[in-house]
Amino acid sequence: MHPTTIPQATLDVLIKRRGRIHAFEAIDPRRTALVVIDMQNGFCAPGGAAEIPAAREIVPAINRLARETRAAGGVVAWVQMTIPSKADWPVFMDTLVSPELGDHMLDDLRPGAEGHKLWSGLETEPADLFVTKNRFSAFLPSACALPGLLRERGIDTVIIVGTLTNVCSESSGRDAAMSDFRVILVSDANACRSDDDHLAVLKTFILVFGDVQSTDEVCDLLRKGAAGTKLAAE
Repeated sequence: MHPTTIPQATLDVLIKRRGRIHAFEAIDPRRTALVVIDMQNGFCAPGGAAEIPAAREIVPAINRLARETRAAGGVVAWVQMTIPSKADWPVFMDTLVSPELGDHMLDDLRPGAEGHKLWSGLETEPADLFVTKNRFSAFLPSACALPGLLRERGIDTVIIVGTLTNVCSESSGRDAAMSDFRVILVSDANACRSDDDHLAVLKTFILVFGDVQSTDEVCDLLRKGAAGTKLAAE
């Protein structure tokens, strides 16, 4: 599991900048979505084109967050990276990866491919949202329908989990923040290739783009929000 402790020097800057550590100390679960990024066989399975071994370790945390989000009245959205052909993303496929890796990625991330499927250990429900994206960010409007689907449901807060921390999770979180969603990146429910890469994202994200909290902290926020909603209704 990646380290999740943000250095005190970063927290000192954050407190000076924000006046507190956490941007979002309360949430309304009914207006909250758990957004699960790219937890597919191509990223999770041994031998996958973009295998991230640490992604398999975060599955229990993601399942726990999904259960808590649904129980609190929120939305769970599963996002799948989808590349039908090289022509769908020519600059990346032709220049940013080798031909061999590009072919492997296409084999894994085409619709219907085994690598495109969600990892079998994930606990999905029929009422969840299932969306595809053809770029790193799930909140780039031209690449994914998710932002519109969430707005239609009155969602203003998103909880980002999945892989890779420093690529698709970070890109999605940054674009969500720039689109005026309240964003929480979950420190122990994202995974990438190295501890250094993971921790670098946590530091930058909490300083500038949103909040970083642990699975335990987010579950506590969801339960407290649901309890507050219940009391208000009574």
